[in-house]
Amino acid sequence: MIVLVVDGYNIIGAWDELQKLKEKDIGQARDRLIELMAEYQAYSGHRVMIVFDAYYVKGIASKLKQYKVEVIFTKEKETADECIEKLIKKIKNVKTQVYVATSDYAEQRTIFGQGALRKSARELLIEMADIEREIKASIEVHKNDQPQSKIRLNREILEKFEKMRRGEI
Repeated sequence: MIVLVVDGYNIIGAWDELQKLKEKDIGQARDRLIELMAEYQAYSGHRVMIVFDAYYVKGIASKLKQYKVEVIFTKEKETADECIEKLIKKIKNVKTQVYVATSDYAEQRTIFGQGALRKSARELLIEMADIEREIKASIEVHKNDQPQSKIRLNREILEKFEKMRRGEI
């Protein structure tokens, strides 16, 4: 199993689209990141966890699932980095490979020491763009893939049947 742990505010600060949303409303930036990671999870099949510091959201630690993505808000005095390190210790094993999406160099060094791998914010953004392209290509293939009739009919008859189907005749 592959698990992607995302340092939420680090990614928001690194991606232009999310950075612009953050300037207006941090909640919108968080929601958009969650939506994007839900698409990533649906396409890749990997488990995705997003960790946000309590810096922007005061209160007790909380964990929720949104679009099947696990969203974790740290405790008030706990950083996202500390929470991510605890998560890695908890979920990393022989059958589970953990990737951490962050551009925080100090955090990358720490996670390497725990056996996790890193994806920089830029690498994750490129991977998201590739996934989006693959989805669009797949949609186009399915759009252009017309079901074949078992009986060969000429175009004139097919057009008449289509008009009948639509109730035009």
